[in-house]
Amino acid sequence: MTQRIRLNEENRRWWTLGAMCFALFMIMLDNTVVNVALPSIQEDLGASLSGLEWTVNAYTLTFAVLLVTGGRLGDIFGRRMVFLGGVVVFAASSAAIGFAPTQGWLVAGRALQGIGAAFMMPGTLSIISNAFPPEERGKAIGTWAGVSALALAIGPVVGGALAEYVSWRAIFFLNLPVAAGAVAVTLFATLESRDETVDRTVDWAGIASLSIGLTALVLALVEGNAWGW
Repeated sequence: MTQRIRLNEENRRWWTLGAMCFALFMIMLDNTVVNVALPSIQEDLGASLSGLEWTVNAYTLTFAVLLVTGGRLGDIFGRRMVFLGGVVVFAASSAAIGFAPTQGWLVAGRALQGIGAAFMMPGTLSIISNAFPPEERGKAIGTWAGVSALALAIGPVVGGALAEYVSWRAIFFLNLPVAAGAVAVTLFATLESRDETVDRTVDWAGIASLSIGLTALVLALVEGNAWGW
C-alpha cells in the first residue's frame, strides 16, 4: 500500500501535465480551427461578412483583454479553482455555439469562449511550474509549448475536415469531451496552489481600467483596417 501511495504521488505531476496540455490544446486549437469553416457557417446561418469577422475576433478580443486578469485571480483565489472555472465556461460556451441558431448567438458564444480561455491559459503554465521540481520543469514546459504549437498548426486541418465531412458545429462539440477529460484529471491529480506573496485584495477598479484600456487597444488592432486606419 505504501508503494502504491508513493507511486501515485510521483505520477501526480504527470497527470497534472496531461490535464493542462489537454486544456491548452483546446484553447490554441480554437484560435485557428474556425477560420476554414467560415464559408460553411455563412451558408448555414446566413452570416454577414462583419459577423464572420467577429466570429474570429470576439474570441481573440476577450481572450487578450482578460488574460492578465485571469492570471491575477488565479494567484489570489487559487490557480486550480480559476482554471476549472475557465474550463466550465469554455465548455458551456462551446456547447452553446454548437447549437447556435443565429449569427449573434455564435458571436456571443465565441466571446464567452475567450473569457473561459483567458481564465484557463495562465493557470496551465503556473500549475505545471508548481507541480514539477526544478530539474524536471524544463521538460514539462517544453511539452506545454510543443502542444501549443501543434494545436495552432493542425487547427485549420481539423476545422476543414470537420466542416466538410461532418458539420462546422462539430468543431465546437469536439471541445466537450476534451474539457470533461481535463476537469476529471485536474480534480483527480492537481493540487491547489496560489501566490502567497500577493495581496489578497482584488483591485476591481484596476482590473476594470486595465480591461477597458486593453479592449480599446486590441479592438483598434483587429478592426483598424476595416475602419480605414
